[in-house]
Parts: sequence; C-alpha cells; structure tokens
Amino acid sequence: MTQYQIRHLADELKTPETGKQSIVLVDNADTKAVLFAFAAGDGLAQHVAPLPATIQIVRGEATLTVGDETVDGKSGTWIQMATRTPHSIKASTPVVMLLTLHK
Repeated sequence: MTQYQIRHLADELKTPETGKQSIVLVDNADTKAVLFAFAAGDGLAQHVAPLPATIQIVRGEATLTVGDETVDGKSGTWIQMATRTPHSIKASTPVVMLLTLHK
C-alpha cells in the first residue's frame, strides 16, 4: 500500500456551471479531506463541523464567514477552526476549496 499521495488540487475537480461537487481525498482514523468545487454564486449555508477543521481556498474567490468575521477568500487563504465554529462560503467566482476535518 502506498504511504503517500501526490495530487494537484487546482486541477482535480472542474468547477461546475451551477451548484457544487465534491470528492473525498482521504478518510482515515486521523483525517477526512474533502475537495469542493463551487460555481460562482453557489456555496454552503452557515453550518458547524463536529470536529476541528481547516479550510483552504485552492482557486477562485469567495466570501467566507467564520464565527462573527467575514473574510474575502482567495487562492491561498487558510482558515483554522475549533469544533462547532459556525462558518459559510459563497463563491464570487468558480472556486475550488479543500476542507480538512481533524479527527
């Protein structure tokens, strides 16, 4: 079994013309990593994660809310959140985003 993965996240998912899509990159005892692609104008309504999590914008621009703060996300934006931190995302342009849950 291979002990590593090499992936080019910006090219992994084509952003849809409408809606969103996702793929699970890793799901093991320690980590769950999900790559999302959002069409411009789409996103995820405010919700909470049951585990500590990080969000990284891989490509595109979006408005994110984290707790009470609004963040203009762009390629390279990285956000760390404690368990149950309210957050949302709305894509301004087509977006690819990596969500990592830390088990």
